[in-house]
Amino acid sequence: MARVRLGFSPIIPTIASFLLAALWGLSVFAGWGLQAFCDGSVSCADRLGSVSTISGLFAVLAACCTAAAWLVPASRHDQRTFSLVMGAAVVAWVIAEGVLFLGGMIAR
Repeated sequence: MARVRLGFSPIIPTIASFLLAALWGLSVFAGWGLQAFCDGSVSCADRLGSVSTISGLFAVLAACCTAAAWLVPASRHDQRTFSLVMGAAVVAWVIAEGVLFLGGMIAR
């Protein structure tokens, strides 16, 4: 198995991706988003649910990019491809979090 040689450890963007995934998952599935943005009204929870669905599209993209960076041999063996795919994953997680945050602010 070839090692990816970066100016930094490939574990750093991977851990960042996993942490952003955990934050997104807790915000959507554990109710952190409801506690942060809604005061208990049903309409707010419904609007936040639809925002979570839109945010989920970016989360799925980010999860697929993270998995592809480590599982696809072309990405694992090429430093530039690995960096590109992991960078896309982190950007997609940030967009997913941003959509969730902005949607939560609007859902109030």
